[in-house]
Amino acid sequence: MALTTGAITLFIGLCVWLHNHNRRAEIIPTRFNRQRREVCFMPEDATEPLFVPWESLSAWVIEAQGVTQHGIQRQYGMGIGFQHGEILTSVEFRCAGLPLAISYWEAIRGYMEYQVNDLKSIQDPLDLQGPDDPPHEGLHTFHNARARMHQQIRDGSRNRISGFFWYLYHVMTLWTIPNHLTEWEIRRIKAMGQQTLPEVMQQWSEPLPKAQWAKPSEDLLRMSEQVRRLHKRQPGRAITAIFAEVQRLNPGNKQRA
Repeated sequence: MALTTGAITLFIGLCVWLHNHNRRAEIIPTRFNRQRREVCFMPEDATEPLFVPWESLSAWVIEAQGVTQHGIQRQYGMGIGFQHGEILTSVEFRCAGLPLAISYWEAIRGYMEYQVNDLKSIQDPLDLQGPDDPPHEGLHTFHNARARMHQQIRDGSRNRISGFFWYLYHVMTLWTIPNHLTEWEIRRIKAMGQQTLPEVMQQWSEPLPKAQWAKPSEDLLRMSEQVRRLHKRQPGRAITAIFAEVQRLNPGNKQRA
């Protein structure tokens, strides 16, 4: 009975995953080009993509809560967009929590402003990204996690019982099958993305000679320096509060420090 229930649950889960995965074939993703310092949106029902200066982009986080018979439910999200005439073109998606929503934006900003190319440069508290690993999760993160667990046992910071439960958990979650599925999905999304991109978008995505790379505006550089000075003066203050103060000090600028 338990095996039957588990098989049915797994089948339903795979069907939902496959449905969501196939929907991506119809979606032209928002793209970020840090050499041009531009963002490319493909609005719904549009025939041509829109190219937007990076520093004109707006970003926001969403927090909503409601009361049900089961208690208070909270939902969070993150959005990016720009004002195109009288129309707001935006992309929004759900997040598991408010800090995660802010972290998504910081990952995008880190990629565009600081030449961040991998997750390890932003945050890797479990040390699951090796120096030569691809920037996404996959089979390598499983092997890195197992090697890290064995090293902790050898160092004495983890006991063998904990190691046993590590193996038990991963056996119950189908060992490396989820990691193989992740890598397969990433490869398929990359292939689909190139097939669905309009020609003008593919040309825009081509690399530029370094001499033609766009530079940050003077306003953005000045506001970023204000953020660094305030953070150095008040290291315990929330970075979001520092950003808000700098924005108040520069009401005429929309650049994101």
